[in-house]
Amino acid sequence: MLDRKTLVLNRSWLPVTTTTVRRAVVLMARGVAGAVHPGTFEVAHWEAWIERGPGDVGRLRAIGFEFPVPDVIVLTHYNGFPKLPVSFTRRNVYRRDGFECMYCGRAPGMGDLTIDHIKPRSRGGATSWLNCVAACVPCNARKADHPLASIGMSLRRQPTVPRWPGGLDPRSLQERPVWHRFIPAKALAGALGRSRS
Repeated sequence: MLDRKTLVLNRSWLPVTTTTVRRAVVLMARGVAGAVHPGTFEVAHWEAWIERGPGDVGRLRAIGFEFPVPDVIVLTHYNGFPKLPVSFTRRNVYRRDGFECMYCGRAPGMGDLTIDHIKPRSRGGATSWLNCVAACVPCNARKADHPLASIGMSLRRQPTVPRWPGGLDPRSLQERPVWHRFIPAKALAGALGRSRS
Protein backbone atom coordinates (compact mmCIF):
# COMPACT_ATOMS: atom_id res chain seq x y z
CA MET A 1 0.00 0.00 0.00
CA LEU A 2 2.82 2.44 0.83
CA ASP A 3 4.40 1.97 -2.61
CA ARG A 4 1.15 2.59 -4.49
CA LYS A 5 1.17 5.70 -6.72
CA THR A 6 -0.46 9.02 -5.82
CA LEU A 7 -0.96 11.80 -8.35
CA VAL A 8 0.67 15.11 -7.38
CA LEU A 9 -0.91 18.39 -8.52
CA ASN A 10 0.70 21.81 -8.26
CA ARG A 11 -1.07 24.75 -6.59
CA SER A 12 -2.93 25.42 -9.87
CA TRP A 13 -4.22 21.82 -9.90
CA LEU A 14 -2.06 20.73 -12.85
CA PRO A 15 -0.43 17.28 -12.67
CA VAL A 16 3.30 17.52 -12.10
CA THR A 17 4.30 13.97 -11.21
CA THR A 18 3.38 10.88 -9.25
CA THR A 19 4.81 9.81 -5.94
CA THR A 20 4.36 6.93 -3.56
CA VAL A 21 1.68 6.91 -0.88
CA ARG A 22 4.57 6.88 1.61
CA ARG A 23 5.92 10.20 0.26
CA ALA A 24 2.41 11.69 -0.09
CA VAL A 25 1.74 11.01 3.60
CA VAL A 26 5.05 12.66 4.54
CA LEU A 27 4.19 15.74 2.43
CA MET A 28 0.81 15.95 4.12
CA ALA A 29 2.32 15.54 7.60
CA ARG A 30 4.75 18.39 6.85
CA GLY A 31 1.86 20.60 5.77
CA VAL A 32 3.07 21.12 2.21
CA ALA A 33 0.25 19.13 0.58
CA GLY A 34 -3.40 18.34 1.09
CA ALA A 35 -5.38 15.34 -0.09
CA VAL A 36 -8.13 15.84 -2.68
CA HIS A 37 -11.41 14.14 -1.79
CA PRO A 38 -12.41 12.10 -4.89
CA GLY A 39 -16.12 12.90 -4.56
CA THR A 40 -16.20 16.55 -3.48
CA PHE A 41 -12.78 17.81 -4.68
CA GLU A 42 -12.38 19.33 -1.23
CA VAL A 43 -8.76 19.67 -0.13
CA ALA A 44 -8.15 18.31 3.35
CA HIS A 45 -4.96 18.63 5.30
CA TRP A 46 -3.64 16.14 7.86
CA GLU A 47 -6.20 16.19 10.67
CA ALA A 48 -9.20 16.96 8.47
CA TRP A 49 -8.24 14.10 6.15
CA ILE A 50 -8.05 11.67 9.07
CA GLU A 51 -11.48 12.82 10.30
CA ARG A 52 -13.34 13.30 7.01
CA GLY A 53 -11.43 11.37 4.36
CA PRO A 54 -13.41 9.00 2.12
CA GLY A 55 -14.48 5.75 3.69
CA ASP A 56 -14.23 3.66 0.52
CA VAL A 57 -10.45 3.83 0.06
CA GLY A 58 -7.63 1.81 1.55
CA ARG A 59 -6.47 2.82 4.99
CA LEU A 60 -3.12 2.95 6.72
CA ARG A 61 -3.34 1.92 10.36
CA ALA A 62 -1.28 3.70 12.98
CA ILE A 63 -1.41 3.77 16.75
CA GLY A 64 -4.66 5.50 17.66
CA PHE A 65 -5.90 6.39 14.16
CA GLU A 66 -6.45 5.25 10.59
CA PHE A 67 -5.32 7.31 7.62
CA PRO A 68 -7.28 7.13 4.32
CA VAL A 69 -4.89 6.52 1.41
CA PRO A 70 -4.91 9.60 -0.87
CA ASP A 71 -5.22 9.03 -4.63
CA VAL A 72 -4.47 12.69 -5.40
CA ILE A 73 -2.64 15.38 -3.44
CA VAL A 74 -2.26 19.07 -4.20
CA LEU A 75 0.84 21.02 -3.18
CA THR A 76 0.20 24.16 -1.15
CA HIS A 77 3.12 26.28 -2.38
CA TYR A 78 4.71 24.87 -5.54
CA ASN A 79 3.13 26.24 -8.71
CA GLY A 80 5.71 25.21 -11.30
CA PHE A 81 5.27 22.67 -14.05
CA PRO A 82 8.42 20.66 -14.60
CA LYS A 83 9.07 19.47 -18.13
CA LEU A 84 9.81 15.90 -17.20
CA PRO A 85 11.33 13.89 -20.00
CA VAL A 86 10.02 10.36 -20.28
CA SER A 87 12.79 7.92 -19.38
CA PHE A 88 14.03 5.86 -22.32
CA THR A 89 13.44 2.32 -21.13
CA ARG A 90 12.33 -0.91 -22.76
CA ARG A 91 8.97 -0.75 -20.95
CA ASN A 92 8.38 2.86 -22.02
CA VAL A 93 9.13 2.00 -25.67
CA TYR A 94 6.52 -0.77 -25.39
CA ARG A 95 4.07 1.66 -23.79
CA ARG A 96 4.64 4.29 -26.46
CA ASP A 97 3.98 1.67 -29.14
CA GLY A 98 0.88 0.32 -27.42
CA PHE A 99 2.54 -3.05 -26.71
CA GLU A 100 2.27 -3.85 -30.44
CA CYS A 101 4.82 -4.85 -33.04
CA MET A 102 5.45 -1.78 -35.18
CA TYR A 103 5.97 -4.00 -38.22
CA CYS A 104 3.06 -6.46 -38.24
CA GLY A 105 0.70 -4.94 -35.65
CA ARG A 106 0.46 -8.04 -33.45
CA ALA A 107 0.26 -7.61 -29.68
CA PRO A 108 1.96 -10.80 -28.49
CA GLY A 109 2.49 -9.73 -24.87
CA MET A 110 5.58 -8.34 -23.20
CA GLY A 111 7.33 -11.70 -23.05
CA ASP A 112 7.38 -11.91 -26.84
CA LEU A 113 8.22 -8.28 -27.62
CA THR A 114 11.71 -7.02 -28.34
CA ILE A 115 13.28 -3.68 -29.15
CA ASP A 116 14.37 -3.23 -32.76
CA HIS A 117 16.74 -0.55 -34.03
CA ILE A 118 15.24 0.79 -37.27
CA LYS A 119 18.71 1.70 -38.50
CA PRO A 120 20.71 -1.24 -37.14
CA ARG A 121 23.39 -0.55 -34.55
CA SER A 122 25.86 -2.41 -36.78
CA ARG A 123 25.26 0.34 -39.37
CA GLY A 124 25.62 3.23 -36.89
CA GLY A 125 22.03 3.38 -35.62
CA ALA A 126 21.52 5.04 -32.24
CA THR A 127 19.65 3.65 -29.28
CA SER A 128 17.08 6.44 -29.04
CA TRP A 129 13.35 7.16 -29.09
CA LEU A 130 13.45 7.92 -32.82
CA ASN A 131 15.40 4.81 -33.85
CA CYS A 132 13.87 2.14 -31.61
CA VAL A 133 10.48 0.44 -31.85
CA ALA A 134 8.69 -2.51 -30.31
CA ALA A 135 8.88 -5.60 -32.51
CA CYS A 136 7.65 -9.15 -32.09
CA VAL A 137 10.31 -11.85 -32.10
CA PRO A 138 9.54 -13.11 -35.65
CA CYS A 139 9.62 -9.60 -37.19
CA ASN A 140 12.82 -8.70 -35.35
CA ALA A 141 14.45 -11.93 -36.53
CA ARG A 142 13.28 -11.32 -40.11
CA LYS A 143 14.62 -7.79 -40.16
CA ALA A 144 17.88 -8.67 -38.35
CA ASP A 145 20.47 -6.02 -39.28
CA HIS A 146 19.02 -5.15 -42.68
CA PRO A 147 17.66 -1.75 -43.69
CA LEU A 148 13.85 -1.88 -43.94
CA ALA A 149 13.66 -1.08 -47.64
CA SER A 150 16.06 -3.89 -48.57
CA ILE A 151 13.73 -6.60 -47.21
CA GLY A 152 10.35 -5.07 -48.02
CA MET A 153 9.33 -4.24 -44.44
CA SER A 154 7.81 -0.95 -43.29
CA LEU A 155 6.77 0.69 -40.04
CA ARG A 156 3.11 1.00 -39.14
CA ARG A 157 3.87 4.48 -37.74
CA GLN A 158 6.99 6.54 -37.21
CA PRO A 159 8.42 6.53 -33.68
CA THR A 160 8.17 9.71 -31.62
CA VAL A 161 9.52 11.02 -28.35
CA PRO A 162 6.59 10.57 -25.93
CA ARG A 163 5.21 13.69 -24.26
CA TRP A 164 3.13 12.22 -21.48
CA PRO A 165 1.56 14.79 -19.13
CA GLY A 166 3.70 15.28 -16.06
CA GLY A 167 5.87 12.37 -17.22
CA LEU A 168 2.92 10.03 -16.60
CA ASP A 169 2.77 7.01 -18.83
CA PRO A 170 -0.55 6.18 -20.54
CA ARG A 171 -0.89 2.81 -18.81
CA SER A 172 -0.95 4.47 -15.38
CA LEU A 173 -3.67 6.83 -16.62
CA GLN A 174 -5.79 3.86 -17.68
CA GLU A 175 -5.23 2.03 -14.43
CA ARG A 176 -6.26 4.98 -12.27
CA PRO A 177 -9.53 6.46 -13.61
CA VAL A 178 -9.76 8.74 -10.56
CA TRP A 179 -6.82 10.67 -12.05
CA HIS A 180 -8.61 11.37 -15.37
CA ARG A 181 -10.38 14.48 -14.11
CA PHE A 182 -7.03 16.11 -13.29
CA ILE A 183 -5.29 15.44 -16.61
CA PRO A 184 -5.83 17.95 -19.45
CA ALA A 185 -8.40 16.42 -21.84
CA LYS A 186 -6.16 16.65 -24.92
CA ALA A 187 -3.24 14.98 -23.17
CA LEU A 188 -5.48 12.29 -21.71
CA ALA A 189 -7.10 11.52 -25.07
CA GLY A 190 -3.70 11.33 -26.76
CA ALA A 191 -2.17 9.13 -24.08
CA LEU A 192 -5.12 6.74 -23.88
CA GLY A 193 -5.54 6.62 -27.64
CA ARG A 194 -1.88 5.81 -28.18
CA SER A 195 -1.84 3.10 -25.53
CA ARG A 196 -4.87 1.37 -27.06
CA SER A 197 -3.88 1.69 -30.73
